[in-house]
Amino acid sequence: MKRKIEKVAVLGAGVMGTGIAAHLANCGIPSVLLDIVPKPSEADEKQGVDTSSAAFRNRLATSSIELAIKNRKPIPAFYHDRFAELITPGNFEDHMDWLGECDWVIEVVVENLDIKRKVFGNVEKHMKKGAIISSNTSGLPIKGMTEGRSAEFRKHFLVTHFFNPVRFMRLLEVVAGPDTDPGVVDFIAEFGTDVLGKGVVFGKDTVNFVANRIGIYGMMRTIKEMIDRDYTIDEVDAIVGQPMGRPKTAAFRTADLVGLDVIKHVTQNCYDNLPDDEEREIFKPPAFLEELIEKGKLGNKTKGGFYTKDKDKNILVLDHKTGEYREKQKVRIDSIGVAKNTDDPKKRLKNYVAADDRAGQFAWTVMADSLIYAGRRIPEIADDIVQVDNGMKWGFNWDMGPFEAWDAVGFKESCERMKKEGKQLPPIAEAVLEAGGEGFYKEQDGKRMFFDLASKSYKPVPIDPMSIDLAALKKAGKEIAGNSGASLIDLGDGVICCEFHSKMNSIDADTIAMLEKGLDLLDEKDEYIGMVIGNQGENFCVGANLMLIFMSIQQAKSSDDPKEAEQIWQMLEGTVKALQDVLMRCKYSPKPVVAAPFSMTLGGGMEISMGADRICAHADLFMGQVELGVGVIPGGGGNKELLIRHLEGIPEKAGNVNLTPFLQQVFEAIGMAKVSMSAHEAMGMRFLRPSDKVVTNKDHLLGTAKRMVQAMHLEGYTQPLPRKVHLPGEMGHATFRMVIDSMAKQHQITEYEQEMANKLAWVLCGGKTSQNIPVSEQYLLDLEREVFIDLCRQEKTQERMQFFLMNNKPLRN
Repeated sequence: MKRKIEKVAVLGAGVMGTGIAAHLANCGIPSVLLDIVPKPSEADEKQGVDTSSAAFRNRLATSSIELAIKNRKPIPAFYHDRFAELITPGNFEDHMDWLGECDWVIEVVVENLDIKRKVFGNVEKHMKKGAIISSNTSGLPIKGMTEGRSAEFRKHFLVTHFFNPVRFMRLLEVVAGPDTDPGVVDFIAEFGTDVLGKGVVFGKDTVNFVANRIGIYGMMRTIKEMIDRDYTIDEVDAIVGQPMGRPKTAAFRTADLVGLDVIKHVTQNCYDNLPDDEEREIFKPPAFLEELIEKGKLGNKTKGGFYTKDKDKNILVLDHKTGEYREKQKVRIDSIGVAKNTDDPKKRLKNYVAADDRAGQFAWTVMADSLIYAGRRIPEIADDIVQVDNGMKWGFNWDMGPFEAWDAVGFKESCERMKKEGKQLPPIAEAVLEAGGEGFYKEQDGKRMFFDLASKSYKPVPIDPMSIDLAALKKAGKEIAGNSGASLIDLGDGVICCEFHSKMNSIDADTIAMLEKGLDLLDEKDEYIGMVIGNQGENFCVGANLMLIFMSIQQAKSSDDPKEAEQIWQMLEGTVKALQDVLMRCKYSPKPVVAAPFSMTLGGGMEISMGADRICAHADLFMGQVELGVGVIPGGGGNKELLIRHLEGIPEKAGNVNLTPFLQQVFEAIGMAKVSMSAHEAMGMRFLRPSDKVVTNKDHLLGTAKRMVQAMHLEGYTQPLPRKVHLPGEMGHATFRMVIDSMAKQHQITEYEQEMANKLAWVLCGGKTSQNIPVSEQYLLDLEREVFIDLCRQEKTQERMQFFLMNNKPLRN
């Protein structure tokens, strides 16, 4: 009988425990969240709180759930607040018998071996027979945690190390003990991948496992280099962040985000428990880190760590030599500027570490030592380099893992440089050279191969059968057509993918042309049954290319010839109409079109998604019509599609229905530039329909979208019929205008925001019409395009666009 996870117990209601319970709920898995019974406070005694009540005894778990719902920064723990109902709060004293109903028990208590042993002793008394038991420890040994436990307990025990925030961080480290049943490991890995949407890395039972071992070494090596060569904290963060393919938070901002106490714990754990590590002294916490912790400056959670803010919200940075804060300085080094303007991450890194300036020298030294250290950890912390590379990408948000980065900078050349500098290569690098390899990875017969140290040969990188790799398909010659903005790729089985690859996947003429080409192929060739619109970039699509729009406007403004200027305006309108037309073709294609949005899906990206027959969205979907922030309304059909979604279910001939509440929801969504914080929120906002699908594992997104196309084809797809809608017209607009004008008089909105709001309301109400006259989709498209262009002509809109392009945030004018 196949094992199932129908209910989970999470032991420990701290940030991590609550995050794990929340993500289980996100994936439809009920859980019980237990913590200790709190001690009564003086306030409790004064207020006469009944300390025997469930409300008091379950307080820690209950309050943690409530806080998780309330706290939406940096990202909500729940995909939707209603999912919190799947968590039942309790306590260790009254509710351990609940474990008898649970298929998986996850321990997330404090990182103290004695406390964990006590918890596991209690778990064994109450657990369901055959249940899986795991610890979320970040580095304590399995042997120590399971001391005194039965063979049956140890058989079902392993480490499942989630990363914080649980919902957003993809990495799940799975570590088996010497007695763990391999079937348990395989099941948890499959469940973690397919249900929880995690990227699973198999580590070994060593100190801090995989990602934290490599990541904390990199941070501490960076700190040592900073001290030795007299760099500043803000200077180092500018050097080791995005130019090196790392997050914007770089080193010290990341430490503030994680918590300096956590950093200290992880690095101290390495120092105390790795007596034979060749770099052990690197892990000794520096004095200035100890001093910050002693002062209670633990990072973001205490509003002060390596960085803080003064009373005027100015960012201050720690001077590690004096222990005092000073104003953060702008770091200007040539190689950093070049790196920021290089889109290709491999080329960027290679050129950056080769630069002979203050940034390049620092980056190379830290990187070289980090690569060597990672190389020496194979097979100590993991059997192969794929586990380490994935761990750093999924757990630390690196663009490339250490071995991928080593290849990117030139494997042989960098090995030679290391040797010249007196560095000793790790055994795995020497083995690659001896085998005549060009690097740790290579392409062979259309497959990606990695160098395996144990066999000293190349082996195929494991492939998830549910995933589709667009880059690999292109290398295999599956690109049907392409230009600088997009490509058409054959996914097999008659399904085409239109992949965007412009900067930020923004929409331009090339994007539109490739959508047109894809639809032409569906019309002309029987071998193609449908199309997926998707890509594997950082974001699905951030909307129209605002810079191109702004440049067209400026060109029209600067022209001395009125006819030429008007021609430019007509060309801009033509581009907007081309987007409208291609999205109408998507919607009414004789073959199914499925959009696969994820992450930022804004403005035109949302319009493209709504133009498809169905949407297959990744759960982390930040979708919204945000055009008003730059002074315009949606122009590609966003108003029309949101209207239709909100009016669905109302009979076309229901002329006496009060439409104002429905239009108000659309008006607020566009006028307030509302952005969903998940696909489930997007569904609640009617950006998605109930027939659309949500996928938790991003790697499965395109594969699932492809199967949706196939299923629609097999079911006998028929294209939808055009729909007409009834809108209140000028009478409805008068109602909206009254409210908008009132908001302006009360100074809730600016004068220009009042003008934009009135124009938006005019479009949503249908312009010059009345509720008894049905209007077509084309009528609504013409209306929104007319208003879009009219707003583009306004000086205030142009100011907004320019401000946004320069500052990446909206202007209120």
